[in-house]
Amino acid sequence: MLVASQPLSAGAIASNFDTARPTVSKHLQILTECKVLEQIQNGREMHYHINAKNMKAIADFIEPFRQMWDERFNKMETIKKAHKSKKTD
Repeated sequence: MLVASQPLSAGAIASNFDTARPTVSKHLQILTECKVLEQIQNGREMHYHINAKNMKAIADFIEPFRQMWDERFNKMETIKKAHKSKKTD
């Protein structure tokens, strides 16, 4: 994540993506409202940095779903391989 190591301005963040700056600004606004990012006023620019505490809470919430989908994809891969081997027999 870009803002994990240092605060960056919206322009600096946007320069890393092939999308319009207003699109990046909208994402930054949403992440700030969700308290995933925090804003720091630096002169006339707003800089964004990660709120590690809230990122941890989100990661903890998502983890059971990630495990569930990993299991489902692994089962699907097993079924796919078994089906392929039946076709070649």
